[in-house]
Amino acid sequence: MDVTVVDHPLVAHKLTMLREQATPTPVFRELTAELVTLLAYEATREVRVREHTVQTPVDRALGVRLLDPPPLVVPILRAGLGMLDGMLRLIPTAEVGFVGMIRNEETLEPVTYAERLPHDLSGRQCYVLDPMLATGGSLAGTIQFLVGRGADHITCICLLAAPEGVARVSSLLHDLEVPCHLVVAAVDDHLNDLGYIVPGLGDAGDRLYGAAE
Repeated sequence: MDVTVVDHPLVAHKLTMLREQATPTPVFRELTAELVTLLAYEATREVRVREHTVQTPVDRALGVRLLDPPPLVVPILRAGLGMLDGMLRLIPTAEVGFVGMIRNEETLEPVTYAERLPHDLSGRQCYVLDPMLATGGSLAGTIQFLVGRGADHITCICLLAAPEGVARVSSLLHDLEVPCHLVVAAVDDHLNDLGYIVPGLGDAGDRLYGAAE
């Protein structure tokens, strides 16, 4: 799995504000959307396009348009929903599917509780949204699920990743014959004993939806 850490001062600035414990929920949500849009700019470098000619006020111009079918954006519930608006700002014509996974706090393994995706994803480019790549189980499971339905190119966008999570996803997807790319704002130091990224930013889902203590 190819990994890209986006090195840009605005990305670093917004991520720093997200890490700040005192950042209130409404600001956290807006910062998340803004940061995802910046990450998505890098993540969509290989989005599929075709040549398209338009008429300008002066002359005809050759450009490009997104191929049909459009990309499929797949937020991993629930925290991934907080990233969806930022992604759709960049690709408003994208289709959206959902995968619901929750981490078992004892085993740290993902459990799927919902999915809403096309049954046939043959030839589709997919963009998976998950704020935190911690243990890597949810992300790897989602990727394998999409590939099983025929997706042939997958890009994952995460705000933060832990080295252990990156290594685990890479290991689980080692034999995958589908290109898989990870785009993140930063790779942090490590996971703690509870499976949280350190220094991280806490529980992204709780901070997005106001349930943090």
